[in-house]
Amino acid sequence: MSAATSLFPPDPHVEPSDAPHRLESTPISYEALAQRFRPIFAKIAEGAVAREQSRTLAVDAVAWLRDAGFGALRVPQAYGGLGASLPQTFRLLVELGEADSNLPQIFRAHFAFVEERLNGKNEADRRRWFSLIVDGALFGAAMAEKTEGTETTVTLTKNGDHWLLDGYKFYSTGTIYASWIVAVALEGTDYVSLVLPTTAQGVTIEDDWDGFGQRLTGSGTTRFDKVAIREDQILRRVSVEQPPKASYIIAYYQLFHLAALAGIARAVLNDAIAFTRAKTRTFAVPGKSSPRHDPLVQSVIGRLASLSFTAATLVDGVAAAIESSYQAAANGQDATELYTAANIKAYQAQQIVIEQVLEATTLLFEIGGASATSETRRLDRYWRNARVLASHNPAIQRERAIGDYWLNGTPPVGVLQAVIQSEAQAKIAAESSSQAP
Repeated sequence: MSAATSLFPPDPHVEPSDAPHRLESTPISYEALAQRFRPIFAKIAEGAVAREQSRTLAVDAVAWLRDAGFGALRVPQAYGGLGASLPQTFRLLVELGEADSNLPQIFRAHFAFVEERLNGKNEADRRRWFSLIVDGALFGAAMAEKTEGTETTVTLTKNGDHWLLDGYKFYSTGTIYASWIVAVALEGTDYVSLVLPTTAQGVTIEDDWDGFGQRLTGSGTTRFDKVAIREDQILRRVSVEQPPKASYIIAYYQLFHLAALAGIARAVLNDAIAFTRAKTRTFAVPGKSSPRHDPLVQSVIGRLASLSFTAATLVDGVAAAIESSYQAAANGQDATELYTAANIKAYQAQQIVIEQVLEATTLLFEIGGASATSETRRLDRYWRNARVLASHNPAIQRERAIGDYWLNGTPPVGVLQAVIQSEAQAKIAAESSSQAP
């Protein structure tokens, strides 16, 4: 397809030979980045309870972040982005999760799309998408399905000079806020990753996520009814027989949940402090009293502060491990072992962060008494949101994978990798069965 007919013409001002240098950014301090977004985070926090009470989607909050360039956080400066490092990005996501834990998850698919472009070798692909992202494009995902088995049933069928996309996805987090959808479909026995506008004819996005937490993430159904897909909307094809490529994407996806959880722990600490300072009565103490001077209350606040500190520190540690693998690969080194190390660290952090943040969301009520359960405060949202985040990528399975790694050196496998391996094994079994006498 020529540039004249392409949906995404290349930028004539960027030469492919400049690509390696264009991925570099002039170092920027975390405080400089944070000061850009903290006023928006504060504004988001102000409306968090009201959105939760009325189940109002965070459309305005996403727009504020988009307009401030949050979606271009990881885009290198040479392409017009902010050029943040991975540790800086996840520290900001913790602050965003502190304001409203729905928001980091909404941006999860978008940032993963950017990260895949950073790790790719196609400079024209980077120029095409980074230009749109700097202009405010946001990406959602349509990957997972509610089927009887772990499989992909959405199909891509050749139809003349284009393809038709049919089927539906669930857990389409962020898509209801996005301008583009990244989807996975089957074309024959190949997995195809593709991108399409949310406004394309035949696309229907439903806000039917019914989880008791993370209610505003838009993690519902996306339907495709004979949606026309052009060649330049197809990102890549993966055969079921193709061995999985090593990367840090497992750790990357998991760290979004851990950052949101760490943000919840901070918000719990903030609310516990504010609630305690304002109280003028202590259970079983006659008359006015000051709970802030009660040793038992101080002990609870001390525990909450420690839990928050641990969660944020673990997020920093995993982000640093991912950054090391990213930099190694960018410098042409074999980063396979670093990828495995980053993924295992994310699994290990998951075991601790989940447990401790859930403890914090319950412990909060020990300093509040019955008044802390008021619907006007919605302090229950912290536990509900943390519990739902903790239910993504079950920790009990990850704990077994950690043990398998330390005992047998088995690297962790991502969900899509597992599906592809399962399909490949099924294909081999079918072929063997057909050849049996």
